[in-house]
Amino acid sequence: MDYIENQGERIPKIGLGTWDLRGSECIREVKLALAIGYRHIDTAEFYRNEFEIGTAISESGIDREQLFLTSKVWTNHLKYDDLIAACHQSIKYLNVDSIDLYLIHAPAPQVPIEESMRAMNTLVESGKIRHVGVSNFTVEQLQGAMQYCDTPIFTNQIKYHPLHTQDEMVAFCQRERILVTAYSPFAKGRALRSDVLLEIARNHGVSAAQVALRWLVDQDIVITIPKASGQEHLQQNLDIFDFELSAKEKTKIDEMGR
Repeated sequence: MDYIENQGERIPKIGLGTWDLRGSECIREVKLALAIGYRHIDTAEFYRNEFEIGTAISESGIDREQLFLTSKVWTNHLKYDDLIAACHQSIKYLNVDSIDLYLIHAPAPQVPIEESMRAMNTLVESGKIRHVGVSNFTVEQLQGAMQYCDTPIFTNQIKYHPLHTQDEMVAFCQRERILVTAYSPFAKGRALRSDVLLEIARNHGVSAAQVALRWLVDQDIVITIPKASGQEHLQQNLDIFDFELSAKEKTKIDEMGR
């Protein structure tokens, strides 16, 4: 596993996305991922699987200190008291003392960002969360959040894959040293049918999925959280650091999203 260091934190470049994992399947897949070597698990209040993920972590035998755990508060809980309560509930479900990274899942115009960030600041001060982040924010919205957060914004989690350019956001985050966490890195499978990715994959003896992931994490300040199930796919997503994309290949992929 390769790691990236930012804001004094060391975080895996590849995490496990858990959207749409439920019940016993969720417990099984998260335990399998942890056994294979995943050390960053991404969940959310909206996913309704925090309890199962907490169960998987407890049963895995992995030391909590080895894990980087991310969760998110949903848009109906962005008022001060609601956000505090939602975080405490997530901590209870996950069966941990604190969450490493807690995100606002999406902006909600009906709640001032100042109020939500005030709650985030309280959670940091009380030791319930270690880092504050956002998700699905534009550059303008991210700048607004930064104004009211007492600690540096750690990440903006956004949809980012070879078919969807995010040049403006990536450039902004690189300047500000804010992680870009790319979700849906395969465009729900559409990117994996791309002739460009398939050709590059054949040249390296890897899969199109591995090419997409390598393209993402080769970019400064970018990490990704692909969802996967089954040992083969879980392992394949980790095995992307024994080949290198050429500058020409990266440019070809860059142009796909433009």
